[in-house]
Amino acid sequence: VELVESGGGLVQAGGSLTLSCRDSGRPFTSYGWFRQPPGMEREFVAAIRWNGNEPYYAESVKGRFTITRESTTNLQMKDLKPEDTGVYYCAADPATSRNWNGLRPRAWGQGTQVTVSS
Repeated sequence: VELVESGGGLVQAGGSLTLSCRDSGRPFTSYGWFRQPPGMEREFVAAIRWNGNEPYYAESVKGRFTITRESTTNLQMKDLKPEDTGVYYCAADPATSRNWNGLRPRAWGQGTQVTVSS
């Protein structure tokens, strides 16, 4: 499978940004997003089933981020904070979306930078 992210950039705190992930090749059960803040480990953000059902979020982004999936897997981010800064990676895995926290997905994109200025 090939996963290609787009939509990263620089935004002020309180602003919004939407990331998109285009996938091709072998289909997986679920798709989602991880992020890696500067100097920190990669962490789970959100995941969703291949048919757009069963969204699942990390506690830190609940109520601010929305994951959707139709032809692409999108992550709508609102009320962004400086701590949301990092490289955001699209991913895919055979596991269901509710099992993504702590998971290391089978497939990864190259990542897209999101920078939130204070």
